[in-house]
Amino acid sequence: MLAALPNHLSPFQKTITGRAAVVDGQTLWFPKFALGVRLADIDACQLPQWSFDPRQHGASKILKPVPCGGLAKAWLKRAIGGATVTCQLSAVVDQALAGRCRTKGLDLAKEMLRVGWARARGSAPPAYVAAQEFARAARYGMWGTYVLDMGEWRGKAIDRTLGRAPFADFSLLAERQSEISPPFQDFRQVPDRTDR
Repeated sequence: MLAALPNHLSPFQKTITGRAAVVDGQTLWFPKFALGVRLADIDACQLPQWSFDPRQHGASKILKPVPCGGLAKAWLKRAIGGATVTCQLSAVVDQALAGRCRTKGLDLAKEMLRVGWARARGSAPPAYVAAQEFARAARYGMWGTYVLDMGEWRGKAIDRTLGRAPFADFSLLAERQSEISPPFQDFRQVPDRTDR
């Protein structure tokens, strides 16, 4: 049973449809209902979170910062555009409503996973995990960067303002306990192909 529905929604109203604003890479705001809905079974970088491109750019040895939170939000916003969004509310996660949201025939959470701007949570269905593995193998989105696990970032980041400097996340990444990126160091040691 869906718990903690706002008073203005019927206990039987588990589906909402309307225009939605994008709050971040995993949260939508429905002004018609004054309701925020998280995309179920995924996690995305927080808005002020940075990741780092492992490739060398020019002569600089410094890793190039990538605003993974901002890019996740931008991708979701572009995917929705001005279209109507329908969410099938399913649970309360971290004191927020969560649901499966669709627009233009697309499952938004699955699409976020497919393009690499989200990762699947443990409860995600097999189709979500497959979409994530596709993006990870292709190094799409955040999978092409060094990125700190979102849960660890939320626990360690002191400054969570949008003006947060990339260096703050670089320091967190250096002290990381878990990393969700592929092992780039191993990838760099693979010899160039000679069969072409």
